[in-house]
Amino acid sequence: MTTALLDDRQVRRIAFGNRLSHWDFKLSPYLYVSPFFILFALTGLFPILYTAYVSVYDWHIIGGQGDFVGLGNFEWVLGQEKFWLALRNSFSIFLLSAIPQVIFALIIAAVLSDNLRAKTFWRMGVLVPYVVAPVAVALIFSNMFGDQYGLINNLLGRIGLDPVGWHSQVVPSHLAIATMVNFRWTGYNALIFLAAMQAIPRDYYEAAMLDGATKLRQFFSITIPSLRPTLIFVIITSTIGGLQIFDEPRMYDQSGQGGASAQWLTITMFIYNQGFGQTGGGQFGHAAAAAWLLFIIIIVVGLINLAATRAIASAGTRNGK
Repeated sequence: MTTALLDDRQVRRIAFGNRLSHWDFKLSPYLYVSPFFILFALTGLFPILYTAYVSVYDWHIIGGQGDFVGLGNFEWVLGQEKFWLALRNSFSIFLLSAIPQVIFALIIAAVLSDNLRAKTFWRMGVLVPYVVAPVAVALIFSNMFGDQYGLINNLLGRIGLDPVGWHSQVVPSHLAIATMVNFRWTGYNALIFLAAMQAIPRDYYEAAMLDGATKLRQFFSITIPSLRPTLIFVIITSTIGGLQIFDEPRMYDQSGQGGASAQWLTITMFIYNQGFGQTGGGQFGHAAAAAWLLFIIIIVVGLINLAATRAIASAGTRNGK
């Protein structure tokens, strides 16, 4: 009788242990990734949903929540000339910064991928601009691109060219701000490309060298096609970051209003001015509506970028066959 009870307990213990192992096998992966999603829900998803809630109310920084206005805040934002100027400026600065940034990052990564002397030094060196505070970068470049006493106009004058209105004109101001963005982010993206290049099998290059392919041919025929997933990642993240640019244009002059004619006012600056600006600020409902419009624009542009990049990659694969 006693032996039968011991055997029964042992069987139950083994069965319970098997169930624990089964649950551990099934649930462990979800438990490992759950902290990220919990944190994202608190710091990312909740603010998005709460901003949507604020955007349909007449909400002021002092008076708090007011009457329900539905889509009234969105209509107000879309009727503002400054919103459309900010949208134009954001896209202009994004295109002037993102395209050269990806091209130069690819070139730098290709150079760093070769057998250079002191390669660790050079690889760490390209990351230095990324660790510099954005405010410091903006202050330095703002002085360099000064309209009257800036270094760039001084150099242009020495070679007989007229000075450029880096602050007073639209396109030059966008070029100056895009230069700041490229200075900070090109090295960072170059290291991402470099890491992807290091994963490309060396056999491909050795076979290409035996066939007499030049370095340039190897770059376009082996390196670029192998970097398609990384290129998609960098382009998507550059799109999100480029349309949310704030630090550089905000610090481009002392007032932080995006210029006298809003020539470099961006969407994020427009949102900030609506919420916390010195003149006309405190309108959280307007700021929340503009933030949601920016959120929708980023999703649409990101999906277009993703579709275009995949189409180009698919075309390249078919041509490669």
